[in-house]
Order: sequence, then C-alpha cells, then structure tokens
Amino acid sequence: MLLSLGWLLGGAASARPQPAASQPKTVVFFGDSLTYGLGLEDPATQAYPALIGQKIAAAHLPWQIVNAGLSGDTTAAGLRRIAWVLRRPIDLFVLALGANDGLRGIDPAITRDNLRGIIARVRARDPEATIVLAGMRMPPSMGADYAAAYAAVFPQVAREERVVLIPFLLEDVAGRPELNGPDNVHPNAAGHRLVAATVWQVLRPLLNAD
Repeated sequence: MLLSLGWLLGGAASARPQPAASQPKTVVFFGDSLTYGLGLEDPATQAYPALIGQKIAAAHLPWQIVNAGLSGDTTAAGLRRIAWVLRRPIDLFVLALGANDGLRGIDPAITRDNLRGIIARVRARDPEATIVLAGMRMPPSMGADYAAAYAAVFPQVAREERVVLIPFLLEDVAGRPELNGPDNVHPNAAGHRLVAATVWQVLRPLLNAD
C-alpha cells in the first residue's frame, strides 16, 4: 500500500495513536528528490518507494509505504522537518538524505552530525523503530579528498549508531546516462527500478510479519 505525505497530516502532534494489531506497519522513506522521484512522469507509481510498495503487496506483507521525499532537502533541512514526519508512529524508517549536502560541498562532519540528529529524534519518538541509512557517494569532480571523506560518513554513522546500511543508494545507476534523466543526476523510470532492487535486498529481511 502506498501513502502520500497527506497521510501525515491527520491528528495533533501531541496525540500519537498506536495502530491496532490488525493494521499494517509503516515504513517511511525520508529523503530528497531521489526519493520523491523528481523527473519521473508519475512519481507516485514510478519512484523507488512506490516500487517497494508494489513488491510488498506482491509478497502479501502487512506493511504500508509513506514517501516523505522532498526535493532539494539537505540533511539540515531534514533535521528541521523530521518532527512533522514523526507525528504518526513509524515502524521502519529509511533515511536517504545527504546527496544535496555533497553537491553543495557541505563539510562532511556537518552531514554526519545532522544524520545522527535525525536518527536520535526518530528513536526518541519511536524507540522500537528499525532505522535504515542509505549511503551516498560523490563523483570525482567534487575532488578526491572530499569525495572520500563524504563517502565515509554513511558507514561511520551506521556503525556508530547501530543502524542498517544500504552501502550506496544509486548502485549500478549513478553515472549511467541510460538510467538517468537529462541532468544525469536523477534516475529515470528504469533507474528507479534498479534503485528499488538495491533497497529491496536490504529491506526484505526486515519486513517480517511478526
């Protein structure tokens, strides 16, 4: 089942009703334009979170999907808006931010601290939630030293915060013109199918009905 951000609007922030046992659990994809599906004809059905939702439905798993991707988001912007997303309970949280930090040349230490801050806030609201961090890399054009320091942030945060890591969200997609839109940054529909396959390999073992 696929839910949009409108799912998050109902209810007051102070009232966080817990789902009944018969209701599906919720996985939230919290990211930027890569998660939103910028450039796709129909992000609601073609972006990788929607494709994960289709895989969940095909496997008859009791989970619903929320795409909380927002184009242009940095980790700092994500830290500012995370409280709004946490107005409803979350069972599995996929954190896919950081690409815009890298493209803007933001100090990797700032990105690291913001990612930690988001994880801390999720845990404070939903201590039992499983958290998955999607790794990102920068092209060599950003400078070899910067690219290396940036790439190291994600495994470091995953290790120190004890969250599940997707090593590279755009594995086998980044830098391939046939899998990206005209800007060669945002995946096209075929690219999103590969991203979904990469994410599914990590998520599927976490989606136990129990």
